Amino acid sequence: MPEIQPFCGIVYDVPNEQLTRVLAPPYDVIPPDYRDELYARDPRNIVRVVLNRRPGDEAYPEAAAHYERWQREGVLRQDTTPALYVQEQTFEIDAGPQVRWGLIARFRAEPYETRAVLPHEHTRAAAKEDRYKLLLATRANFSPIFLMVPDAQAAFAQALRDAATGTPDVDYVDDGGVRQRVFRVRAEADVRRFQDLLAATSVYIADGHHRYATALRYSALPEGTPYTLGYFTPLEAPGLVIQAYHRIVAEGPSLAEARTRLAPLFDLHDAHGTRGTALLTAKSSAAYAFGLVQPGAGGLVAEAKPAARELLPADTPPSLRALDTYFLHKAVLGPLLGIRDEAVSYVHSLGEAEQHVAEDRCRLAVLLRPTPVQQIVDVADAGESMPAKSTFFHPKLPSGLVIHPLA
Repeated sequence: MPEIQPFCGIVYDVPNEQLTRVLAPPYDVIPPDYRDELYARDPRNIVRVVLNRRPGDEAYPEAAAHYERWQREGVLRQDTTPALYVQEQTFEIDAGPQVRWGLIARFRAEPYETRAVLPHEHTRAAAKEDRYKLLLATRANFSPIFLMVPDAQAAFAQALRDAATGTPDVDYVDDGGVRQRVFRVRAEADVRRFQDLLAATSVYIADGHHRYATALRYSALPEGTPYTLGYFTPLEAPGLVIQAYHRIVAEGPSLAEARTRLAPLFDLHDAHGTRGTALLTAKSSAAYAFGLVQPGAGGLVAEAKPAARELLPADTPPSLRALDTYFLHKAVLGPLLGIRDEAVSYVHSLGEAEQHVAEDRCRLAVLLRPTPVQQIVDVADAGESMPAKSTFFHPKLPSGLVIHPLA
């Protein structure tokens, strides 16, 4: 039952048409080349704070210096009246146009034991330490923790739409073609409506496990606060889109060798090209399915036969047993294909996988189906953790859109 509050957000004081110059995606989906592009785009870009490119610990004081200077110079300004912020994202996927609604709010970070906020992913020490050092240097949250709200009766979804009235305070199209609109919500009755709705349920972390762990750590400091920045979106809404996270394998068997090793336990289907293999994989209704593509050698879709379930230990929790990613890592990559964990990297778009194959920069591309939302909920409810890079929520939430000051 997370407690939310309105707050005086810090925002860029620039015209809407300049927001693409100064905002950026979350730090963990910005590759080095794109970071350099954002640096060059505008000296005020938030990437200089959330993913500063100074080496090692030199990055954090420089990030803080940018943030403090932009406030002094008026590049960033703080709202004078507390508000909640309703965000509307309009975007296109293969299935057609979509809209995702969410609420940006200050909320109390509760220990996991309270079951108010439920995770589904392990956190990594290096990433947590990085976010903690940035938080200590800046005393602010620049990217909200992405949280899913059970909303079977669509009451929360309706409240979001009802609150988004009049001219939006923010309206721009980002680099990914997503239209971003933000509406401030200040009326006491509207704020209370959201507080009551969220007080009645637990919520699930979609993205931002490392930031949430950092918020809990910061709350234990004498000068700390238990509050952090969250984005809350209805769990059942059609605009909650999850895309597949694909694997790139640097070394391992050829496609022909993989076919031989998989044949006893999988139905195998030839496919054409990276995109064709991905599409055929996505259509599969098998318990487990994945695609393999080798540069210059075509593609293959593997659908598990019933006997393949025995590849997992008998005591595997049901919530994990249901996952393509868990099955792939525990039963296929190492045990059947002899691929070391160190040889596996991750890409969050089919275009990136296509590029690796087209440029002969991998041994194999392993293509997966998106993880259904209900599987995430089941894992979180069971207190289990998914393998790394099992989900990719689309679109991402811009960093710097609404900054939450802690000091």
